[in-house]
Amino acid sequence: MRWARRDAEPFLARHPLPTEPLPVPGPAPYFAALAAAETSAEVSAVTQRFLDAAQSALSAVSDLLVAIARWGDRHRFTEQGSAPKLLMEAASRSLSVPAIADEADLKTLRAEYDPAPTSPAESRSERPQVPSALPPSPPPAPRGPAPGR
Repeated sequence: MRWARRDAEPFLARHPLPTEPLPVPGPAPYFAALAAAETSAEVSAVTQRFLDAAQSALSAVSDLLVAIARWGDRHRFTEQGSAPKLLMEAASRSLSVPAIADEADLKTLRAEYDPAPTSPAESRSERPQVPSALPPSPPPAPRGPAPGR
């Protein structure tokens, strides 16, 4: 590693690259909003805004990792676990982070706003028993051959 850094010094002198981190959304406003959130909808709003803000940085990371993996056609015909394959996998995973977070957010909202239907027995037991002016339903007819057949 030390020798590679030494060998890359002339290249970096000709192609200076930034040493500071890529611009990313500072997390402070998101943490503050999350601390103030009281409902699933408010937490979802924080989640979605953060994912939107981070998307361009994650896309840039993925794109550059793919370009590095493809440099010099090294990625062709390489075995699983090789450096190019690992870089391609890292690129893919960097894009899956927002997709997984978005799926989790959607599941939370569905649980809150679209709960699973209850069974008919549960529905009847949860309904308040209101006296009806109608007589009770007759008992079910016994099973067997129909009369007159």
